[in-house]
Amino acid sequence: MTARLHIRSERRLIDGPVGRIELAVDAPAGAPAGLAFIGHPHPLYGGTLENKVAATLARAFTSMGWLAVRPNFRGVGASEGQHDHGRGETDDFLHVIDSAPQWLGPDVEELPRALAGFSFGSFVAAQAAARLAPPASHLILVGSAAGKWPMPAVAAETLVIHGEFDETVPLAHVFEWARPQDLPVVVMPGADHFFHRRLSTLKRLVCEHVLARGAHP
Repeated sequence: MTARLHIRSERRLIDGPVGRIELAVDAPAGAPAGLAFIGHPHPLYGGTLENKVAATLARAFTSMGWLAVRPNFRGVGASEGQHDHGRGETDDFLHVIDSAPQWLGPDVEELPRALAGFSFGSFVAAQAAARLAPPASHLILVGSAAGKWPMPAVAAETLVIHGEFDETVPLAHVFEWARPQDLPVVVMPGADHFFHRRLSTLKRLVCEHVLARGAHP
């Protein structure tokens, strides 16, 4: 895999259901191969679009020529509104996805879409995926919020990555959520919740998964 260079990064403000939504938009130099929408960890515990895991997910997609969008959830940064325990955040996430052709241009309307999230952001991404039509080509959940929030069932092709020594979401809770779905979980040995010193491995796993599956839902 050859990384694409010359990524263009910018901040944008778009209108959302309860006010402005701040976005980080990372775009490849050429026409994007797809659109990735990435959710960050819990706002009440310092989570923002600058989170290193969320940024790593964005870099994984841009290295493959995708355009990556990271919204700040309600009440974070320049995003307006108040924390809504995942309900309003999911509405906003879907609004960002649905409105993308309006602020990126109509050329992106037919591109494949990937949803990804870390920790609380995985809860938002999974809920959005359950409501999104047509479905996303890829769903990637890192440090899944199983056991902390009511994670929905997800597609069998979902990539779930979790740290062996996650102190925030115990691995056992992820297995309890995944087991009834017969859903595989990729366990990263030695990793904690924030994947310290494991971000390069995380990026590689995401890229391998996306490239192996292509753009097919």
